[in-house]
Amino acid sequence: MDPFVSLDATAQAELVRRREVTPLELVDAAIARIERCNPKLNAVVQTQFDTARERARGPLPEGPFTGVPFLLKDLIAAQRGQPLTGGSRFMKDFVPDHDSELVKRHLRAGLVVLGKTNTPELGLLPTTEGALFGPCRNPWDVARSAGGSSGGAAAAVASGMVPFAHASDGGGSIRIPASNCGLFGLKPTRGRNPTGPDLGDAYHWMMAEHAVTRTVRDSAALLDATEGPDLGAPSLAPPRNRPFLMEVGAPPGRLRIGLSLRNAVGAPVHPECLAAVVAAARRLEGLGHSVIEATLQVPGEEELGQHFMTTWAAGVVYGLDAMARRQGRAVEPSDVEPFTWALYRYGLSQGLAAYLQAGAELQRFSRAFAHRFDEVDAWLLPTVTEPAPLLGSFEAPADEPLQPLFRAAAFTPYCPMANIAGNPAMSVPLHWSPEGLPVGVQFIGRSGDEATLFRLAAQLEAAHPWTHRRPAVSA
Repeated sequence: MDPFVSLDATAQAELVRRREVTPLELVDAAIARIERCNPKLNAVVQTQFDTARERARGPLPEGPFTGVPFLLKDLIAAQRGQPLTGGSRFMKDFVPDHDSELVKRHLRAGLVVLGKTNTPELGLLPTTEGALFGPCRNPWDVARSAGGSSGGAAAAVASGMVPFAHASDGGGSIRIPASNCGLFGLKPTRGRNPTGPDLGDAYHWMMAEHAVTRTVRDSAALLDATEGPDLGAPSLAPPRNRPFLMEVGAPPGRLRIGLSLRNAVGAPVHPECLAAVVAAARRLEGLGHSVIEATLQVPGEEELGQHFMTTWAAGVVYGLDAMARRQGRAVEPSDVEPFTWALYRYGLSQGLAAYLQAGAELQRFSRAFAHRFDEVDAWLLPTVTEPAPLLGSFEAPADEPLQPLFRAAAFTPYCPMANIAGNPAMSVPLHWSPEGLPVGVQFIGRSGDEATLFRLAAQLEAAHPWTHRRPAVSA
């Protein structure tokens, strides 16, 4: 029996601190779990086991997670000497010559990177079924999607390969797979974690990086280790009042929580997702909070999807053109998937004026959205509109390559607003369907107020624990 599989990252690090285990023992056990589970899930697409074992032998930095195994998402997170494909054939041979600032902080915290996790091409879809590496399967039901774009990370953590893993979120890509896989997933406030030296205004400030975790305390402690701007950061989050880990277990007080089921695209919501939110509301009231039924609506939101799509497509143009410059040749249709090519062409067709207008409208939304917290401390919403979809449900007919975009909008209409406004948001695993599929509920907090979300999540975790649940594919 693996003595570490049920332990979160904080507990594993404590064993190393007490010298009860060595980092190499933790790493060897995690490698064995990856080799056992990954053939069934296809969550890990690149391994660096020899390098990890060498690092585990030390010396390692003395940080909060010294010796703990970790996985990086194969998107954004540059690691010197290791491939960074972004899930794309066009980038399959790209190897960065530097670490991103966030990866530097991961390593400074003592983490040992074992490899990279599966992601859809350029992280563009809420399912992980890219052509380069193939589909990532959900450990609760291998016929279903693990979500996206951090699907590989979520499948790896939910199955027990590692206790937590790096993830990123530009429109729900931490929260969606957290919901699909029964994990805690927090998207931090814009600017909370560093984006340098490579990422700036690529998707109009909508991208944030952090992790998917099994426990709330792991998420808080990791954010403590990585938060803060890098030198010259273009966006700054409000400073925290104290370490986020101190919020875990701290009384949240009597919170005013707005409950909204309406979504801007009018997408139908699956009964299990509705049941998850209703049950969460009852639990919150049982814990002493006030739940207020309201509508999270902002004037002009009907056009918001168009502006989001314009900026998202512009980010695709930016990303592919940047890679083309590195490789010394233009991107061709055969280099990328049909959906990516269609989005790239759409981005080129929009022009600078449309991009600037979209940016202005997103900023207007952000200011209006901030006022939706005048009378509530957080908003309770569905994370997604249905439990984990079957693999293949985002496929598009050849003559409609952009169809997955509309499928994605109907699946996850509740997530992008937190990216647009820059607010922290989290998916909390509080519900399982009769078929045994996890369904997360989403909370959005005020800008800069991860503290309230961590206090609330920890209270829910203590009252309604979830870490004892194990999926069908589990180490």
